[in-house]
Amino acid sequence: MTDFTATKAMFHLPEGVIYLDGNSLGPLPRAAAARVARTITQEWGDMLITAWNRAHWMEMPARVGDRVARLIGAEPGTVVMGDTLSIKVYQAIASALEMNPARRVILSDTGNFPSDLYIADGLVRTLGDGYELRTVAPEEVENAIDETVAVTMLTEVDYRTGRKHDMKRLTEKAHAMGALAVWDLAHSAGAIPVRLAEAGADFAVGCSYKYLNSGPGGPAFIYVAPRHAETARPALSGWLGHEAPFAFDLDYRPGRGIERMRVGTPPILQLAALDAAMDVWDMTTIEEVRARSIELTQLFIARVEASCPALTLASPRDPELRGSQVSFRHPEGYAIMQALIARGVIGDFRAPDILRFGFTPLYIGPDEVEGAARILAEIMDKALWDRPEFKARARVT
Repeated sequence: MTDFTATKAMFHLPEGVIYLDGNSLGPLPRAAAARVARTITQEWGDMLITAWNRAHWMEMPARVGDRVARLIGAEPGTVVMGDTLSIKVYQAIASALEMNPARRVILSDTGNFPSDLYIADGLVRTLGDGYELRTVAPEEVENAIDETVAVTMLTEVDYRTGRKHDMKRLTEKAHAMGALAVWDLAHSAGAIPVRLAEAGADFAVGCSYKYLNSGPGGPAFIYVAPRHAETARPALSGWLGHEAPFAFDLDYRPGRGIERMRVGTPPILQLAALDAAMDVWDMTTIEEVRARSIELTQLFIARVEASCPALTLASPRDPELRGSQVSFRHPEGYAIMQALIARGVIGDFRAPDILRFGFTPLYIGPDEVEGAARILAEIMDKALWDRPEFKARARVT
């Protein structure tokens, strides 16, 4: 049984703040600062370039990738860290398209994170020759998977509402129709149990700065199913994905397995932070975190709906159909969120009208949920959000 008081103690949380935005940026793990400092001073500082060998920097993307793999139901040796999520999305869909050359349609949904759609759109415009990004409403995805689709590109948990796709069912439908399945786990990894191998996913990608707490700009990951490991060709053929990077051959030869999905020099400082952040998962399981998350989100919904009738639930009511976040709608959602932040309750706003709250049981418990709901109720009851300073839009919402 997880001691969530002990996991909370692993994080630096400012006094007087209820942090409900870990689904956007996780808080600082206490061990990360010391680990990064050690990497800077003892490894970079004292070892200089020899740290690539002596401190095993070169192996970090795969070693840390294996730690992430355990959280997302992936086989050992199938996940590697590095680059940004947008780059990993590009790699995955480009490789999948090349593996299904008779078809030219990427199928996604209108609820997908816009960056994923931008990447796919840019790719099909580059390829030309009849390639198409086709989007449908989230609830229409299953029926839209037909014999014309080459690749499905879906985000398991919707970034705005928390609505959750059925990965196994949609992957099975894709395969039945002769398509490959690419999954974005940005709002899944570290939030809900993910079972990539069991679902039969072909590729998956995700970021590490949300529920995995690697810090701003933390590295992304990519998963390639073992059956594709030696055949998937990375469209972005970087030197560290080469079979022998230090042979400096002019011709590219893909590395073995997941190593071929490496592109550029890995971000060692961010990987060190992520490696330290992953230690908290030695104290719990994703199943216990998920059970606690459902308790917290259900409690929050009940309290908010009882005291804030002007807010409309945007997330699925059934906890099995959503991730670890709860969203409410209001025409003045931005101002309401700014008023909350001013009172020490940090969530975020997503256009056009969504107040978004993330629940991470590693450091959030029932007391924080009750406190956040009370403050929100006061702000709504007294219209404390209706002030010019709360309506002035900042660059980051």
